[in-house]
Amino acid sequence: MNQQLISEIGRTQRLQILNTLKRTKGMSVNELVQKMGMSYMGIKQHCLTLERDGYLDTWRRPQKMGRPEMVYRLTKRTHDLFPCDSNDFTLEVLKSVAEIYGPSAPEKLLFNLFERKTANLKAKARGETVTERAKWLTQQRDKEGYMSDYCDSGRHGGPHILECHSPIMNLLEKYPIIGRLEQDLVSGVLGTKVRREESRASGQYECAFYFDAEPHQNGA
Repeated sequence: MNQQLISEIGRTQRLQILNTLKRTKGMSVNELVQKMGMSYMGIKQHCLTLERDGYLDTWRRPQKMGRPEMVYRLTKRTHDLFPCDSNDFTLEVLKSVAEIYGPSAPEKLLFNLFERKTANLKAKARGETVTERAKWLTQQRDKEGYMSDYCDSGRHGGPHILECHSPIMNLLEKYPIIGRLEQDLVSGVLGTKVRREESRASGQYECAFYFDAEPHQNGA
């Protein structure tokens, strides 16, 4: 299932809610109302329907004062509603590679693929500074379906590229080495050391690539 299909069988407002929640760790009905400009009861009814159909679940978000606030977040079922570059056939191909050439063959194949992809991106990269290249790479990965944003600072401090979706999630789950390969790719394009941090909760996925905007020179 993809977004075009759900827009045909569902309501546009529900798709907007899913898209809005995708870039967050969850939002309350009041936050969705402020973000989308719809009525409270309208948002609430759509959220109840999406929860009933398995696209949303809820959790209690602690508050500084008062009772915890109920927040809606995406479930794993929503993953296929967003861009996806890999599928079961890709996994079967890698499985066959392992059977023919040995258990380490899939990782070698992935390493070669990411190495070529990094070289291709480095050849096309625009920007003289790390920050300029980071903004350029953010745009490229966003086009690929990673739902990427460039951020000047975050909860761990420092500039980073924040991604709220992985179109190759099934590969990432089967071959965790892809996480390190992605880190090496971003590091190679930016020309500086990169730290990758990934978090998941229910159907929410978040990956951040932290880096120094102005890397230290040798001997500095």
